[in-house]
Amino acid sequence: MTSLLRRIFGRKPTAEHLTFTVYTREQCGCCHKAIDVLEGFRKRYGFRIETVDVDGDPELVAKYDTEVPVVAVDGKVRFRGQVNPALLERLLVAEAARDAAE
Repeated sequence: MTSLLRRIFGRKPTAEHLTFTVYTREQCGCCHKAIDVLEGFRKRYGFRIETVDVDGDPELVAKYDTEVPVVAVDGKVRFRGQVNPALLERLLVAEAARDAAE
């Protein structure tokens, strides 16, 4: 019961320490959908989102050409092609719990 009350009235879990980098293209519909999913979760968890247009860097084109959107969390690639909301939620809950424990 205590954990339920803590969840209802306690501090909201946050993941403000995380930075999501979305490797994208300007006219990519899947990229815009991925950013929309991230924005919805950002409002709740408070993380930062950066976007990088791969077409501005030949190395990034070579690395991510047909795989965009690619989403990296603090430098580690977590999603390619689309963002799975269930997996994103799991990642954020785990990170928020880890942050709260520190």
